[in-house]
Amino acid sequence: MVQLKNRHDLDGIRTSCRLLGELHAQLAKLVQPGMTTKEIDAFIHNFIIDNKGTPAFLGYMGFPASSCISVNEEIIHGIPGKRVITSKDIISIDIGIDLHGYYSDAAQTLCMEGVDPEIQKMVDVTRESLYLGIKEAVPGKRVSHIGRAISKHVTDYGYGVVKEYCGHGVGFAPHEDPQIPNYPSTTSNQRLRNGMVLAIEPMINMGTSGIKHLDDNWTVVTADGKPSAHWEHTIAIIEDRVEILTEW
Repeated sequence: MVQLKNRHDLDGIRTSCRLLGELHAQLAKLVQPGMTTKEIDAFIHNFIIDNKGTPAFLGYMGFPASSCISVNEEIIHGIPGKRVITSKDIISIDIGIDLHGYYSDAAQTLCMEGVDPEIQKMVDVTRESLYLGIKEAVPGKRVSHIGRAISKHVTDYGYGVVKEYCGHGVGFAPHEDPQIPNYPSTTSNQRLRNGMVLAIEPMINMGTSGIKHLDDNWTVVTADGKPSAHWEHTIAIIEDRVEILTEW
């Protein structure tokens, strides 16, 4: 069931999202070659705790870290560890914050200075598709309009759209209804209404849309080993317009 948010709810969610946006802005400047993904996660964890929040992903369904950090061919749910970032890597960082019971969710893919230009292009196109999807999130349209805008943009470049995972409602919990596929879907196609808070998150592969799961039971990778990008914002539909709550 979709849970609509009132003005009071939106104030709490907006504050959580503002904090998450600030964290992502700092990460864009902080992450560099030579760091381990565990060091990045430790920074994220401390930032959230220092600002009186709770890492929404830590312990969620058993996840063992405060953020999902996925490198290169890893699509989502990468577990931070000893992996050292190199100058040719792309790093997708997905974070959720619980701030006094209000949840925010956002992700970005960072490119190190030595990334191949074709991979950089895929990351940029994925980010573009996020904003094209957000543009469709207005009352009267349906969830499928979001997915259609995202998939049309990225498939024009020959990229693969991950179909096994998707965006979702958010605000009172890390994941709520409705599901937001990144392609036109008839199974999750609710009409969009004022009061909806959604996490829109295209996960786009440079090659095939196929995926594999690693033995850690969390990390999802591309089936062909090619890179993948992930961008996400929490947005709210308010008074017939869309507000990007986690913008940084």
